[in-house]
Amino acid sequence: MGGGSPCASCKLLRRRCTKDCIFAPFFPADDPHKFAIVHKVFGASNVSKMLQELPAQQRGDAVSSLVYEANARVRDPVYGCVGAISFLQNQVSQLQMQLAVAQAEILCIQMQQQRRDGAGDDVVPPALIAGGGGDHHAVAAAMHHQQQTTTAMVPEDVDAFLMMQNAGAGGIPPQLMGYGAAAAAGGAVHEALKRESLWT
Repeated sequence: MGGGSPCASCKLLRRRCTKDCIFAPFFPADDPHKFAIVHKVFGASNVSKMLQELPAQQRGDAVSSLVYEANARVRDPVYGCVGAISFLQNQVSQLQMQLAVAQAEILCIQMQQQRRDGAGDDVVPPALIAGGGGDHHAVAAAMHHQQQTTTAMVPEDVDAFLMMQNAGAGGIPPQLMGYGAAAAAGGAVHEALKRESLWT
């Protein structure tokens, strides 16, 4: 480069490094491996063409991308960087699923607790009892209201509740559809959690 030492690309290609060498800003002489792996995967002529077609301010990012892809291709000749991306996407999906299942289990436990608490409160308020026999309709209305409150949310309603809660976030994950019915039929997960006293 203008009398200095040639860049890594020109040194590897055994050619004279000119002052307008397109590789010089991105492949310094002290890092020969960087260009060697890019040249091995993509070829020097292809890299040169790609850089020439890009604006100068975007060439640095393009070189970083090429180096990453070349290293990934050497590690995994079949899938390259696509394999790494797919692996990370699968991890994210698994963690999202685990989080959604945990949230659904918490919701079921809360609703079961509310149902148990409500069952113990299914009594006539003392104020209505003190009112005498002329308030039968008021007593019946109060009892009906308590029953509705007690049974308003049961495990069978989990699916509908989750869909309502997640309507603004893309909806409930498909894997959780039917979770409420499964919780109502089995309940083994919640009993195990209860035994381990994780929620106390």
